[in-house]
Amino acid sequence: MHKPDARGYFGRFGGKFVPEVLVEALAQLEAALTEAFADPAFWAEYHAVLRDFVGRPSPIYAAGRLIDEPGAPIVFKREDLNHTGAHKINNTVGQALLAQRMGKRRIIAETGAGQHGVATATIGAKLGIPVDVYMGAVDVERQSLNVYVMKLLGATVHPVQSGTATLKDATNEAFREWAARVEDTFYIIGSVVGAHPYPYMVREFQKVIGIEARAQLLERYGRLPSDVVACVGGGSNAMGIFAAFVDDASVRLWGVEASGHGLESVDTAASLSAGTIGILHGSRSYVLQSSEGQVRDTHSISAGLDYPGVGPEHAFLKDSGRASYVPIDDTQALAAYHEMALREGIVPALETAHAIAYARRLAVERGPGGLVLVNLSGRGDKDTRTVAGLDLAREALLA
Repeated sequence: MHKPDARGYFGRFGGKFVPEVLVEALAQLEAALTEAFADPAFWAEYHAVLRDFVGRPSPIYAAGRLIDEPGAPIVFKREDLNHTGAHKINNTVGQALLAQRMGKRRIIAETGAGQHGVATATIGAKLGIPVDVYMGAVDVERQSLNVYVMKLLGATVHPVQSGTATLKDATNEAFREWAARVEDTFYIIGSVVGAHPYPYMVREFQKVIGIEARAQLLERYGRLPSDVVACVGGGSNAMGIFAAFVDDASVRLWGVEASGHGLESVDTAASLSAGTIGILHGSRSYVLQSSEGQVRDTHSISAGLDYPGVGPEHAFLKDSGRASYVPIDDTQALAAYHEMALREGIVPALETAHAIAYARRLAVERGPGGLVLVNLSGRGDKDTRTVAGLDLAREALLA
């Protein structure tokens, strides 16, 4: 597994592109992180909270009816069964414990689908630290259930009206707030994005997913998977499961992006498939941008993938050829959402449905000799209002 270099780069991606006011804050964070990561007591507390509060280890589950043709077994890593319903809690536990260790009195976070906001509010309530969450106004509307839960947990939710009022704009606002109050505020970033050390730190807190899955597959199947599949927006759930398999040349890694209405459309969120190299939110990576370097508006049916950039380590894995990144559009993701519910009794997050759509195709291509591991990164309760509205609209058109 690669570590970033001293400047925070994975190859040519990463770095620290931030205003001067945040340079010292990042230096303090990196020093605190280095100290905590070297302290066995910190990791003991982290894993104790994951065990007793989050419910780890999460199980693996072999799908029985998801494909009709003969194909490779599809095995899901059930991050949807974590407390709060997604992988996000793994990271918020680690960062909140670090914030507490640093003596910070307030936590802020950005959120798109709301799962990171809920996870941050949850650990804030557990530790008694006030939480402010920044969320695009569009996402506040389409993820109203999670907004209510955040408020129930004591967090203050700030709807962001600027730009497209989605995840990019919420992240911009959270960075501005952190810059204004670095002395008492800890910014819990929800993905492997941002300036160094955030991409590395978040990966280290999420790699518990891959470590567990690797051991579980070896115990149950006696072998490693042929393929590992995960959806990619910013990319934390994917890096979390990829981390345990990057050094295994026989295991193919697949990141599934949200192509929205299609790669050729302006309504896409597939940064690795349709973007170019640029700077966004403090790091150098692939970005959906104009020829003049202006960040483009994005679209995905899934709020958590509706982001114009991607973590720098994913950019490195793409360029090195170690991982492949493929697009799945809204229609394909919706079909997988329904099929997973009808055939397996599991309602997945719309984000995860993108990975499921590609995994079904891949399992048929691999045949019975393959073994496809999928990170089921979240449950779909939060998306039922969105999907129900689309279903009703479709029924009306067909009537």
